[in-house]
Amino acid sequence: MHHTVDRRACRGPACLLLAIILASLNGAADAGEYVPFTGDKTSWHGFDRYDFFLDEANLAITPAEGKNPAAGQRRCIVVVPKEVAAGKPWSWQGCYWDHEPQAEVELLKRGFHIAYITADGNLRPDKKWDAWYEFLTEQHGLSKKPAFIGMSRGGEYAYTWGTTHPDKVSCIYADNTGCNSDALAKLELLARNDVPLLHVCGSLDPLLARFSDTIETIYHQFGGRISVMIKEGAGHHPHSLRDPKPIADFIVESVQRAGGPAPLPPFEGRSVTRSSYYSLESSYRNFPSERNYVTCRGPLFTECYDRYEIRLGFPGAVSVIVPKRAAPGKPWAFRANSVPRDGVVDQALLARGFHIVVGPVGYNIDGPVQSEWDTFYKQLTDNGFSKKPVLEGDGGAAGEAYAWAIANPDKVSCVYGENPVLRSNMSKSPLLDSLGPLAKAGVPLLHVCGSLDPWLNDQTRVAEKRYKELGGQITVIVKEGAGHNPLAPADAQPVVDFIIKCTK
Repeated sequence: MHHTVDRRACRGPACLLLAIILASLNGAADAGEYVPFTGDKTSWHGFDRYDFFLDEANLAITPAEGKNPAAGQRRCIVVVPKEVAAGKPWSWQGCYWDHEPQAEVELLKRGFHIAYITADGNLRPDKKWDAWYEFLTEQHGLSKKPAFIGMSRGGEYAYTWGTTHPDKVSCIYADNTGCNSDALAKLELLARNDVPLLHVCGSLDPLLARFSDTIETIYHQFGGRISVMIKEGAGHHPHSLRDPKPIADFIVESVQRAGGPAPLPPFEGRSVTRSSYYSLESSYRNFPSERNYVTCRGPLFTECYDRYEIRLGFPGAVSVIVPKRAAPGKPWAFRANSVPRDGVVDQALLARGFHIVVGPVGYNIDGPVQSEWDTFYKQLTDNGFSKKPVLEGDGGAAGEAYAWAIANPDKVSCVYGENPVLRSNMSKSPLLDSLGPLAKAGVPLLHVCGSLDPWLNDQTRVAEKRYKELGGQITVIVKEGAGHNPLAPADAQPVVDFIIKCTK
């Protein structure tokens, strides 16, 4: 999910105010005047259904009047809720009308319109779909960002139209989805428009590995939000869930969020791009209504945080992951490399109200530059962030954290390293010979290391001995039988307790 705003002519609180105004205007633009449907009316699951024909030659749309479509005509359907929800939301079925419609019936109960245009293996998304979209949004005032529901080939069609019109989609629910190479190549466009995805799949469905897993991997790389539910032992059928509430909840929440971009934080910079950060850990949950267990992962099942990439004028960007609510004093962790999806310590700190900040590292140099880190440190502290962040990192990135901490010992609450390699491109002096300023300033250190990590004895044990000789406080937690990877501790709590204590 990415939103980019050029801020070269916009600074501080004024820019934040502008973002809020733009967000409200964007939401208002979706709210056209609602025009009720008339014409050929029947009933569908207790709701009024209206049928239309779309002329494939001139794209004219007229009421069906109880007839069957003639050659060159395509049937289109709208089902109307009893009471229209705010914003006139609607879902668009990509294929297989009336197949496992429980999610759509639930959406109708919640005030959504349900729409469909005839599609099959030969009738793919094209200008006819565009005409149907314009008919519903321009002539009847429905939301300009429909939610897509696609099963099998219908999922492929949802992705085909969605990636072609990424600014006109609120979300995609794809069930045992298909896809195609063109749509896969354009998934970044959906991520950049903050379009959340939900996949419901059978664990035995051959499309799971071929398409769903592929889409999930690609979407993660672009910072998009994708949640997955994998039904144990199920094949390609049955689609959907017996209880459609999780699907309907996802769609409703996504539609509500799609009204406009969230206000940007008051970080000054040339541009700010927003994406998402969340854990990829799977949970295995009992769904009594399905009489089955479902493997669940993604933002629907774990906390999801906004991540901002900020350009300040030097080559490397800064990344900031923002907690749901900042802790008193705005504590933060300063690190040199991006936060991995299995970064349990950072995830625990986010849950406790810490910001996680990745300092800039340029593309054409060997590592971070201290003056650039100093610039952003000042940027954050001038905006109310704690003047004593946690410096942290894993492997070689821990060395860069140490280098900045040694140069700024009075600006550090503590240093935490995972299997650290204490060498740095930021510092000209060997780090193991430069620990004195940290010890003098009383900065506590914590290392988590695998007992088989090749750097344990040459780095951490040497640092431990020297720091204690300097009168400093250092704690080493050893993971027995572990090597350099995995970097994170199995239990993050001791590390979090240490950091919380140091930042109080």
